[in-house]
Amino acid sequence: MAVQTVASTTDTANSVDLGPAAALSCRECGHRVPLGPVFACEECFGPLEIAYDFSGYDTEELRKRIEAGPANIWRYAPLLPVPADVATKPNLNPGWTKLVQADNLARELGVTGGLYVKDDSGNPTHSFKDRVVAQALEAARAFGFTTLSCSSTGNLAGAVGAAAARAGFRSCVFIPHDLEQGKIVMAAVYGGELVGIEGNYDDVNRFCSELIGDPAGEGWGFVNVNLRPYYAEGSKTLAYEVCEQLGWRLPDQIVVPIASGSQLTKIDKGLQELIKLGLVEDKPYKIFGAQAEGCSPVSTAYKAGHDVVRPQKPDTIAKSLAIGNPADGPYVLDIARRTGGAVEDVTDAQVVEAIKLLARTEGIFAETAGGVTVGVTKKLIEDGVLDPSLTTVVLNTGDGLKTLDAVAGTGLTATIRPSLESFREAGLV
Repeated sequence: MAVQTVASTTDTANSVDLGPAAALSCRECGHRVPLGPVFACEECFGPLEIAYDFSGYDTEELRKRIEAGPANIWRYAPLLPVPADVATKPNLNPGWTKLVQADNLARELGVTGGLYVKDDSGNPTHSFKDRVVAQALEAARAFGFTTLSCSSTGNLAGAVGAAAARAGFRSCVFIPHDLEQGKIVMAAVYGGELVGIEGNYDDVNRFCSELIGDPAGEGWGFVNVNLRPYYAEGSKTLAYEVCEQLGWRLPDQIVVPIASGSQLTKIDKGLQELIKLGLVEDKPYKIFGAQAEGCSPVSTAYKAGHDVVRPQKPDTIAKSLAIGNPADGPYVLDIARRTGGAVEDVTDAQVVEAIKLLARTEGIFAETAGGVTVGVTKKLIEDGVLDPSLTTVVLNTGDGLKTLDAVAGTGLTATIRPSLESFREAGLV
């Protein structure tokens, strides 16, 4: 089966080698521009994303090529904006993380159709951000940047610092000044500059947007600003891996945490690409978005039936999801409604409960974002929104060691003297 998806003949010839990436296309008006470090449409100011030329791909040959590839995201290089020799360059090589069949959790939640946890805590800096940074790094190389930077709620700062160190780039990243100490340490240990900004993530992001337009920012590649179209494509690899690990099948339902909303929209894009390429059978699937109640602008809009997402001031322990003005919020609403999914939120107390539930049943210690997805999954099942008879995948996007404060009350079962008598007195037998 040959796939005929051809780029527009009006596209300017690429000046950089980014594989099948053909142009940047506006998600709002469709205007196309050549590949470059830009993120907003010059015609309508809509967001730009990668448009591909997958023409000439034979489905079975592509499947064989992927399956013979390395055990990381570069097995999908033919579907990503990266050069063909990407696997030979210094990179952290994230991806191909475990898809855990969560039978114990399934029994606890009453899921009978198969429940899986895609555990991205196994990436090099223990979060899914390594995927998106790996993509942005290749774009930074192609465009001649010398400094890698970002605005971050924590995980991205560490991923950028590590990737820059490995690739020989300078790094300078910006975070809210009051992040969890574990994330500050992990971002700082790689030797780059780490700058705290007084304010929340949205304040940090605004500052970075200003820096890009200033001479002080010349030569800087901001992975989630001027390199955002390339960076965002890294999230597609989660969709690719889930389907390949399920035996080239689409999941019936997938629950995704929402910060900016980009991860959810790109997972949907990845699933749609696999369908168009013939790598999976076309069938309905539902995508559910998960937020913490203390920062739930998308779920609030979804429940109210709105198409516009009203910004909120974050107040939640799930700081990696604490983006009060999510750029992809409206697109998340569209996808949830188109696929028959939903967007839901849970309280901080439910987040902590869900972290402990996942740890107790499957031995996976999730950070607060993972507690949000598991907590929302539980709530959706209890409310009759998520069908427990269908194959369901839940994302855990980071390691619980990064958010220890959330479960700080967890500790010793008992303290005893070093004697059998004291052991028995403690009621442990």
